[in-house]
Amino acid sequence: MSQLDPGVSPDRAAAADPSQGRLRRTLSLPQIVFLGLAYMAPLAVFDTFGIVADITDGHVPLSYLVILVAVVITALSYARIVRYFPRAGSAYTYTREAINPHLGFLVGWAATLDYLLLPMINALLSSIYMTVAFPDVPAWVWIVSTIVLCTVLNLVGVKLAANVNVALVIIQLTVAIAFVVLTVKSVIEGANGSTFSWEPFYSSSVELSAIGAGAAVLALSFLGFDAVTTLAEEANHPQRDIPRAIMIIVAVAGVFFVTVTYVMQALFPDVSAVGDIVGASPEIAQYIGGAAFQAIFIGGYMTAVYGCGITQQMSAARLLYAMGRDGALPQRPFCALNKAGVPSGNVILIGLLASTAVFLDLYQAASLINFGAFVAFAFVNLSVIFTYVRFLREGRGHSRLGYVVLPALGVVANVWLWLSLESSAKLVGLLWVALGLGFLLWRTRLFRAPAPALSGPDLSGPDL
Repeated sequence: MSQLDPGVSPDRAAAADPSQGRLRRTLSLPQIVFLGLAYMAPLAVFDTFGIVADITDGHVPLSYLVILVAVVITALSYARIVRYFPRAGSAYTYTREAINPHLGFLVGWAATLDYLLLPMINALLSSIYMTVAFPDVPAWVWIVSTIVLCTVLNLVGVKLAANVNVALVIIQLTVAIAFVVLTVKSVIEGANGSTFSWEPFYSSSVELSAIGAGAAVLALSFLGFDAVTTLAEEANHPQRDIPRAIMIIVAVAGVFFVTVTYVMQALFPDVSAVGDIVGASPEIAQYIGGAAFQAIFIGGYMTAVYGCGITQQMSAARLLYAMGRDGALPQRPFCALNKAGVPSGNVILIGLLASTAVFLDLYQAASLINFGAFVAFAFVNLSVIFTYVRFLREGRGHSRLGYVVLPALGVVANVWLWLSLESSAKLVGLLWVALGLGFLLWRTRLFRAPAPALSGPDLSGPDL
């Protein structure tokens, strides 16, 4: 039975088909936070440093501050709206419930770009870093091994994946702290003629368009706070813990990313001096700590790759699950759960898609992924405004500042960042949305079929 038929709730659809059971509530607040940090990967700060340093002429920390402002505003919107719609699906669910079901489908369709493509870019990065250490091993070996391991861990169950990620994040943070300490030591000693100054944040060569383009790429680093909202149906206390996890993740990541890129930029104001811009971070690791530390750095980075891959597949699988359960996608393949309560077909599908990583270019892939992210971020902010207008009133913490003004600023910031994306990424993204619109028109018989039944907001939870 399709959720396009009015009045059919997700629970009734699940009851009608035993393969469509409920997701299991097993995740605590610390596990959710570590899953979000693993999704973002603390060491992901090194992925695009060389590229953004080149784009911004040595102002990566400034671009991080710009994207951090947009992310904080959007994170507040996510933290607010997940209290009223504590279900899997993230931006898709919020737009569908607060604004319009058909529009929700298109937002979810656009968001699949970042959810489905992130495992690809993750596999690509594993080959880039490991090729530095083992240049004679074919890149496809690292890509395939990364995908297989992450897929297997996801199929076993969300709780095991969460526990594995706690260890992986701790390893990453340890390696990153060692990197910062060695970099600071090098700057203090005047290596490469470096010194600490305000120039990474501001200089006469700053160009707003370049900072915006850099910030648009760096949004990739913050996608973990968004991903944890897809775990709302597996959290023990979703209305309390998901908002807390969102803000903790953004705060930790923001401070960390700005600090790390500041010391890196202080050591190498001109990133072209490193040589390989795309692989700048491993080269800097060798510069500050020799071959031994470079090996440790690459090993630590591979833990980030596996942590990212596990949570990226996990979140993407649950977005497809939510869309399948609602009838926006075919129910049987996308809604089926295995004995561990995992949407296994979705996990395997995403793993297969990730295997195409050998065809990706890092800069264009990052821009394309962020196309979906900025669309999702903008509509989450809009969903908060619509929720306020349609369902809430002044009082009980429902201020216009938090529910209208700040989300409106979030919409403006995310639209500006979207416009700053690389041109080909916007073209491909728009073509993807057009394809989704065509599918929606066919699925609804030119909107003549009734929209999916809506559950409405849960107004019993505590307010921010």
